[in-house]
Amino acid sequence: MIDRYRWYELVLIYAGILLVLAFLLAPFLEAFMVSLRPLEMIFRIPYRFFTDDMSFSAYVSMWSSVPDLPLYIFNSFFIAVSVTVLALACIIPAAYAVSRFTFFGRDAILAAFLGINMIGAAVLIIPLYKLMLAAGLLNTYLAMIIPGAAFSVPTGIFLMRSYFLRIPRELEEAAYVDGAGRLYTLWRVILPVSLPGIMVVAITTFIAAYAQQFLFALTFNAVDEYNPLPMGLYQFFGRERVLWNELMAASLTGILPVLLVYLFLQRHIVAGLTSGAVKE
Repeated sequence: MIDRYRWYELVLIYAGILLVLAFLLAPFLEAFMVSLRPLEMIFRIPYRFFTDDMSFSAYVSMWSSVPDLPLYIFNSFFIAVSVTVLALACIIPAAYAVSRFTFFGRDAILAAFLGINMIGAAVLIIPLYKLMLAAGLLNTYLAMIIPGAAFSVPTGIFLMRSYFLRIPRELEEAAYVDGAGRLYTLWRVILPVSLPGIMVVAITTFIAAYAQQFLFALTFNAVDEYNPLPMGLYQFFGRERVLWNELMAASLTGILPVLLVYLFLQRHIVAGLTSGAVKE
């Protein structure tokens, strides 16, 4: 492959890759450097990237500044996993239905899903609050899980529908000839072949659910026991000062569960792509 490119083309390719990586990783690098600095050195001018008094003390002191930080990280992880499971339970049958069946109003339903994607959660927060109040779900995990899953379903249906459309119908027809029913075919034939697509939807849903919990938690939850990580990070903001170094340390620590889940699901995506799929 290397022989196909001239040396200056390779230089441009790698320069472009490094530029994109630098752009993507710059916020994380700056957050890490802030977490290593003493509080009084963070905004000192002139700015120095490296200083002699850097340490990991913020990674130790953040646990005493916000004692419930482990609980908040667990809550965020639990809510994100629950949102992903609930969303997939809705996305898979809905996406299969709109990809395999022709029924009245199908195009209108797809257009409605597309329109829902354009509506932000902040616009619907008051009606959602009234629904949660009427259902008695305020101050519970479900008050954050159900809205999170609801806002993930439209995007997930579009992603899974496009993946179902790529699966040859001959796979299902062969199962029907062998006497399999519709649900059995979906469970034993279609879903294994669709595993890479399901993993992609699971990853995007989990990351979105993990990162977008602040609004729902602030509106629907007043019990500290159920608060997710964003509400814990908010406690580093004091009236007189902000503990920026501990805030950055806690933020980077809170990212670790997402990285672990991403690495775990990425391995399954590769396994799904290389096994079991039958293409024409």
